[in-house]
Amino acid sequence: MKIWTTEHTFNHPWSTVVAAALRKYPNPLNEAVLGADVIDRKVENGILYTHRLVVSEFKFPSYAQAIIGHAKEHYASERSHVDPAKQEMILRTRNLSFSKFIDVGETLRYVPHPNDKNKTLLKQEAIVTVQGAPLASYMEDLLTKKISFNAGMGRQAVEWVIKLDAEMKDIANTAVKSTDELLSQTRRQIDDITNKTKRGMDDLQHAAKKSLDEIHTFTAPPSPQAMPKL
Repeated sequence: MKIWTTEHTFNHPWSTVVAAALRKYPNPLNEAVLGADVIDRKVENGILYTHRLVVSEFKFPSYAQAIIGHAKEHYASERSHVDPAKQEMILRTRNLSFSKFIDVGETLRYVPHPNDKNKTLLKQEAIVTVQGAPLASYMEDLLTKKISFNAGMGRQAVEWVIKLDAEMKDIANTAVKSTDELLSQTRRQIDDITNKTKRGMDDLQHAAKKSLDEIHTFTAPPSPQAMPKL
């Protein structure tokens, strides 16, 4: 049996890290994980419980394949609970494939960093046991090294999701800003057209009134005082 543990600090608040961790697969950084399908999800007493089936690829050495078999896709059961009140997320994963020979249990715990609430502390542990197969200790070392490598890629995947979310928010904010600027510009143009049209109508009315006044003056009969004396 091999026990592997590690800790990592994310420079992001707990809620940001947890939201990203739940959506980190699949990602372009760890293509061995093909996907995760939700089997069950529910909320009880304010706690989110999720059960997912994780599908991945893992290549064993040829001698191990001859003993335990070979499969293109490997399956694992992942159960998690997110407690917003306690600000705690615990995720436990256990392999389903080759469970007759291999038992891999992995636990991840996300909590706010005790010294900085704007950061998140991840505590990760894996217990690897290989039995019923030759060179069991060697296979346990191989699996432990693979878990360590995948853990690093998983942390990078969380950062990738957080960065992607930030970029999408920037794009959305830029789009909203551009839309607001376009609407403001359109309103200004409409106001300018309206004002110009109003001024044009005022000028036209003034010119028409002046013309009517001139016509009236020209056609009006002369007053007796204006007639010449004979």
